[in-house]
Amino acid sequence: MFPPDKHLHIGSLIFENFDQIDLTGPYEVLSAIPNATFHIGAKSKQAVKDFRGLQVLPSQTLSGMPQLDILHIPGGPGQQDLMEDEEVLGFIRNQAGGASFVFSVCTGALLLGAAGLLKGRRATTHWASMTVLPLLGAIPVSERVVVDDNWIFAAGVTSGIDGALHLAALARGEDVAKQIQLYMQYQPEPPFDSGSPERAPAHILESQLYAMAALTAARLKTARRVGDKLGLLTP
Repeated sequence: MFPPDKHLHIGSLIFENFDQIDLTGPYEVLSAIPNATFHIGAKSKQAVKDFRGLQVLPSQTLSGMPQLDILHIPGGPGQQDLMEDEEVLGFIRNQAGGASFVFSVCTGALLLGAAGLLKGRRATTHWASMTVLPLLGAIPVSERVVVDDNWIFAAGVTSGIDGALHLAALARGEDVAKQIQLYMQYQPEPPFDSGSPERAPAHILESQLYAMAALTAARLKTARRVGDKLGLLTP
């Protein structure tokens, strides 16, 4: 936990076709941490579109980002295009090396893996991409939030809020995290019990698997290539 008088720099990477709630869910939590500045970084300061068209304006370029105390990597379909992007992967490596906490949401974990940072780490990601993690050296754990030392991994999309609350507690203490949770009135009571592959009706799961099949196959193909390049795959 950081001392209360330490000013924190918290930052998120965004990119074309990211998933906005992977950013905005954690942002709602982490931006409320006392004595902190939140930065949103991208390759340029031009507006970035999430995969449904919502535009977000970065506050920093990647090169202009200060050293972060907390690095946050969201996911989304656009992650696939960055798996071999050295500008982005270099940014992730450099920031993760100096950060006190590293936090990924959804397929943001795959970017950490592509940067060569997941070897031997327990991690989670979106349920449809769990099979990708071992190709990048990670130990997949099917849980909503996984904490591995000072690394926090949240599973798909909305779990980023849960992961961010865990992180707020680690950074500033449980009372601060609980105050943030109360302000947000975060006490989910979803109308359906269909939020995981284990609980969803079979026909709903089948439909989602079909809808995501092409992207999942592309992620596996790219991860095999990247994992091989990083020497993470056994012969």
